[in-house]
Amino acid sequence: MTRNSKKVNVNLRFNSLTVIIYLIGIVLIVKLFSLQIVHGAEYREQSNTRLARESILEAARGAILDKTGVPLVTSKMGFSLEMYKSKVDTDTLNQDILNMIGVLEKYNISYVDSFPITIYPFEFKISDETLQKWKKSNNLDENITAEQAFYKFIDKYKIKNTNNIEEVRKIIAIRYELSEKGYSSTKSVTIAKDMPREAVAEFSESSEKFAGINIVVQPVREYTSGNLASHILGYASQINSEEYETRKNTYGQNDIIGKTGIEYVFEEYLKGKNGTKQIDMNVDGSTTAEYISEDAIAGSDIVLTIDANLQKVTEDALASNIQKIASGGFGKAYDAKAGACLVMNVNSGEILAMASYPDYNPADFVGGISQEAWNNYTNNEAKPLVDKAIQNSYSPGSTYKMVTAIAGLESGVINLNTTINDTGVYTKYRDYQPKCWYYTDYHRGHGYLNVSGAIEKSCNYFFYETSDRMGIDTLARFAKYFGLGSKTGVELQGETTGVVSSKESKQKLHNNESWSAGDTLQSAIGQYDNEFSPIQMARYISMLANGGHKIDPTIIKTIRNSDGTEVSKEEINKFVNNKLALEEDNSENMEINQENLDAVLEGMRSVTSDSGGTAYVRFKDFNISVGGKTGSAEAPGNKVHAWFVGFAPFENPEIAIVVMVENGGHGNYTAEVVRDIMEEYFGMNTQNVEEDMSATPYIQIVN
Repeated sequence: MTRNSKKVNVNLRFNSLTVIIYLIGIVLIVKLFSLQIVHGAEYREQSNTRLARESILEAARGAILDKTGVPLVTSKMGFSLEMYKSKVDTDTLNQDILNMIGVLEKYNISYVDSFPITIYPFEFKISDETLQKWKKSNNLDENITAEQAFYKFIDKYKIKNTNNIEEVRKIIAIRYELSEKGYSSTKSVTIAKDMPREAVAEFSESSEKFAGINIVVQPVREYTSGNLASHILGYASQINSEEYETRKNTYGQNDIIGKTGIEYVFEEYLKGKNGTKQIDMNVDGSTTAEYISEDAIAGSDIVLTIDANLQKVTEDALASNIQKIASGGFGKAYDAKAGACLVMNVNSGEILAMASYPDYNPADFVGGISQEAWNNYTNNEAKPLVDKAIQNSYSPGSTYKMVTAIAGLESGVINLNTTINDTGVYTKYRDYQPKCWYYTDYHRGHGYLNVSGAIEKSCNYFFYETSDRMGIDTLARFAKYFGLGSKTGVELQGETTGVVSSKESKQKLHNNESWSAGDTLQSAIGQYDNEFSPIQMARYISMLANGGHKIDPTIIKTIRNSDGTEVSKEEINKFVNNKLALEEDNSENMEINQENLDAVLEGMRSVTSDSGGTAYVRFKDFNISVGGKTGSAEAPGNKVHAWFVGFAPFENPEIAIVVMVENGGHGNYTAEVVRDIMEEYFGMNTQNVEEDMSATPYIQIVN
């Protein structure tokens, strides 16, 4: 081929390529013209109607179990109602909200309501400190009244579709929630949880009445045993704005968070990790595609030391006893309305049961507690939301006398052979001459008693003299060794410290007054400044029973992660100490002489087994040997708190039980609670059933 022919072929290929590029350009121009000019409006509309919503896959919250694995709190799948922002005017939105509330209330479904103003009467329901911040954040005058603020919100949300003040407040509650949580067309706010299928069906059938609602399936907290162990378990509910502000990095605005009890303390373990789901949908609400972008990881399970069966027996026995005292079942009726009871392993400190009366239903708080239910709890003078086992402290009365006895024996001011003559009135000091209770009732003293006899008879005079010999400093020192007047470190919030009666307590509580001999006498019998929580008393009795060895009360057996591993006890303790800001125990270590302990314990055995014992009438026919002590402690308002503390079996102690009834009259009244608990713990109930069955005659049925 010649050079000229090669040149012609190259030119032809070049011209062909030019033509192809030219034609492609024409096609692209035509296509672009079609997209932008001919069908531009149509495609722009389609593009604008496609929405991508990222939905949270809520992690199942960890369960709370008793020591045997019985579930006390679990998570079940339920229907939740969400709201997205929709393209409706304000009047329609307000009416749709009212329609929505109508359906929720029809099926008794709780819904969110964090609006801090009540009506009938108009009042702010937040603290003064929080109120000022709230007013400022809502651009309200600092001196504005609750009623004035309420009408400001009516104007703000342009509520015109009803004049009914109750309906107006309901609309405000939802609008306020939407505003606080910042909902949008791609970000929802949860309004209600755990809806029945009937409500779901009604929302679905009349969707045109409810703009922007969406129903999803989510885990819902379930308290499987009603009120059982309510103060231990606590409750979880939707996160509020203040909680969310400090947890934005790890929580969504619709998340559930523990508020009290185990739910609160172990929130970080129970929560789990939420996942995400991508939802593609058209503006009309129809879903075009959805897929999981990140799996949810369930929270850890918390295993408690309590036994569910024993817990129920304890709660029932305490409630029955308080009602019996109040109705005059022991003779005189007392205005008894509240109390607490603990069952503790004397060697490990494990809490096997812990009751506070009255109790509450944690399920009331799951979807947001109604105003009526909240008022019922908070207006109840018996304070059902307060855990009286750990959050309140009370004068221990005569149950404190074992401390005085040990302190006297260990300090050497008395010994096992010492006898003191109770003449009825302690006359050593002119300005204060207290009487023994026996003198008040029978106009004579107990006579000569040793330490065991003094505990059996609960002789005030013996302990007046013993304390006077050793002084308050020694007495307070031993009280502190037994853990009285200090937190036990149990894994629950709000534990009280209590007070050990001492020179320091008097300076702090009585305007720096100087200590007197009379103060020592009163302190020795569990009065004056002495105030302890029932859980502190349970630790004290456990230490008496276990040989004087310190124990750390606990209600946590273990924590099981979703992958099957367990959290170490060391990690749990470190976590709890940080969460509850607990201080290390720096109290003095002592070695209590076993002979001295035995003498005190023998006195406690006599309380229940000898005819002169103050609780003999309750235990005289009991099958288990019990060491115990009654206490009747004077309290403000002419009340007398009733205590019984005890342990069993006497020969080889396993459990300590403490019962306290506010204004219960006399300590021996409460001993019935201990009997019921011990019958359950030692299997005596089962034994009785077997005996009854064996006594039943065999009947053969012939067809």
